[in-house]
Amino acid sequence: MCGRYVTITKVKEIEKRFGVTAEGINIESSANVSAGQLALVITNSEPNELSLFTFGFTPSWAQKKMYVINARSEGDHNKENDDRYSGAKGIISKPMFRTSIRSKRCLVVADAFIEGPKVEKLKKPYCVYMKDGQRPFAFAGIWDEWVDKSSGEIFKSFAIITAPANSVTKKLMHHRSPVILSQEDEALWLDSSADLGDITALLKPISGDCMNAYPISSEIRNPKNEGLHLLRPIGERVVPEYEYELFTSLNLEGMGAAPARQRRLFDD
Repeated sequence: MCGRYVTITKVKEIEKRFGVTAEGINIESSANVSAGQLALVITNSEPNELSLFTFGFTPSWAQKKMYVINARSEGDHNKENDDRYSGAKGIISKPMFRTSIRSKRCLVVADAFIEGPKVEKLKKPYCVYMKDGQRPFAFAGIWDEWVDKSSGEIFKSFAIITAPANSVTKKLMHHRSPVILSQEDEALWLDSSADLGDITALLKPISGDCMNAYPISSEIRNPKNEGLHLLRPIGERVVPEYEYELFTSLNLEGMGAAPARQRRLFDD
């Protein structure tokens, strides 16, 4: 499951990274993106634009609004969450997702995500990030539009697709991992004419060698809590490294430090 994540990169940098424009987008950075909040996506219907959709998927046919945050790539298969699973991608036949996986896909912009053990969940949270400064990155997402029949208002929402655990999420004692797309595969994910087989081939966990994680405060359990202090390490990383690169860089950005100041701080 991936129920909380981080989007801290400035919109202008996101525009450059993904080659999109952000007309009318005005949103604060967040260390604690949660269900029900507006968040940044890039859809296959508008692949050159940054959009704001609600995190928490509601299919178009639903009688009432729903907030489904994740979609299992295996669908009803692999109920044991075997990380060696390589069988059918049952998402294509799930009534809730089968239309969107074919025609309504999106990139979900993120800098990191928050995960905890299967049992303790966010009572024991970790910040999971891509190594070597690979941020922002994109989760594989699906989206849909739902119309409130009483008001006529249109709600656009999305879910993040998950796959079995990789080596890092396994170390966190968690049974799932969000699907993170390589930069080379992002265009294919947004290609509305792509073969379904090529799309489902992307639904696999990214190698754990690409990421790391460290423990953070359980304050992040409360979706109302916000701020970079929520990402401060309170223990060692699950895979040893030299620096807490993610928190350091995010903290410097949050303080609005000039490049010269950043260099002095890193030197110190």
